[in-house]
Amino acid sequence: MSISQTIFDFTTLAIQAGGWMDMDRIYLQNRLLALIGEDALGETVVQMPQHSSLELLDLLLEKAIENQVIEDTVAEKEILTGQLMDLLTPPPSVVNALFAQHYAKEPQEATDYFFELCKNNDYIKTRAIAKNIIFPVETEYGELEITINLSKPEKDPKQIAAERNQAPATVAYPKCMLCMENEGYQGRINYPARTNHRIIRMNLDGESWGFQYSPYAYYNEHCIILSEEHRPMKISKETFKRLLRIIEVLPHYFVGSNADLPIVGGSILSHDHYQGGRHVFAMEKAPIEKEFSLDGFADVSAGIVKWPMSVIRLQSKNTSELVEAADFIYKQWQGYSDPSVQVSAYSEDGTPHHTVTPIARRRGDLFEMDLVLRDNNVSEEHPDGIFHPHKDVQHIKKENIGLIEVMGLAVLPPRLATELVEVEKYLLDEENQIADYHVEWADTLKSTHTFTKENAEEILYDEVGLVFARVLEDAGVFKRNEEGQAAFQRFLDKL
Repeated sequence: MSISQTIFDFTTLAIQAGGWMDMDRIYLQNRLLALIGEDALGETVVQMPQHSSLELLDLLLEKAIENQVIEDTVAEKEILTGQLMDLLTPPPSVVNALFAQHYAKEPQEATDYFFELCKNNDYIKTRAIAKNIIFPVETEYGELEITINLSKPEKDPKQIAAERNQAPATVAYPKCMLCMENEGYQGRINYPARTNHRIIRMNLDGESWGFQYSPYAYYNEHCIILSEEHRPMKISKETFKRLLRIIEVLPHYFVGSNADLPIVGGSILSHDHYQGGRHVFAMEKAPIEKEFSLDGFADVSAGIVKWPMSVIRLQSKNTSELVEAADFIYKQWQGYSDPSVQVSAYSEDGTPHHTVTPIARRRGDLFEMDLVLRDNNVSEEHPDGIFHPHKDVQHIKKENIGLIEVMGLAVLPPRLATELVEVEKYLLDEENQIADYHVEWADTLKSTHTFTKENAEEILYDEVGLVFARVLEDAGVFKRNEEGQAAFQRFLDKL
């Protein structure tokens, strides 16, 4: 297909996206010519585009490289991709107006519209996401989901903590990757292009928030709800109110917040935000294994979830009562200590160590909130965190256990894609380059399984899933043994 036809077809898709009219065709075509270094448009055929927006994008990028407009580097291609796809994306005001029109009919219709737009304009990196290795693993806690992340680099927990403490005055523009200022930002070599980025504005009880999708989604319709104000993550009563308000606005989505302390928090603690989407996680399917009464909250039912981490599930039709109950438990947990199980609310200098990871969803006519108890203390034995993946499982997962992992979806580092191939060769007694830190684990597997060419990968993946279950158990504050459950009951007695 000629480059002129590519430009014509791309322009047709841009007009169909709703941000332009037929009168704008010549303007759009000339903008595309300039962006890829062409001087003139040749012969074209009026037709419905025969290729997707992503296929046309590839042809435009190829021509830009050929014309030496850009170098064939990831950063330069990303920046030009954003500029090209920006023409395929209506302006923010139009996207918000179209979202509102769809929402007036049905909330799901609105998110369907926005989700498709963000895939078609390559804001959601569907092709990068498709590289991820994904497999389910059956465990005693249900079917956990394992993702070896090949679309986005891993973050070190120490870097995450340092970013949280970074003074705003030293931060470049935009202040972080979640700020509203990213909308339309061209990007630079060390900062991702966001020219084609759009944010739906949300009013949450008088505060301005934004709704967007994650460029590197880990599950279906992985979205981010972010504060317009650049401020640190903070769990509070307002958090519980906002989470329930969001699932009133988007009843087909779940929404949750990372914890607000280093080690137990997520990857970005410097900007107040939540994550949600349309996905049923293993934790949501996990049953209540023990009910208990919550003094003073007659309209709220409460129970302990059968899960490797310590989870209290609250349900009610009354959102105000549910907020009060969640806040009551949170405040009790903030000040609770039990030295017999290494649970300590404060350091000697007053540093707080207790918080929660809250997740809200609808279950029929009930509002449901899970509160996952978190403790970020360290010890001589566990310098990375007492309730963090311990040393013997860090060969698989050493990052913070954030919201997504808490719910049963492992986001494992990209190094495992190649490392597990070498582990498999080792298990089959073939020539290999197994990493030293996998050898002890692999030897244990050899002693408990008989490996063949036919079964090695399946067994290995199952064992990775069991390691992830152990990771979650490490992150659990009250262990699932007699001592741990007795300690959990002592906390419940305080409620």
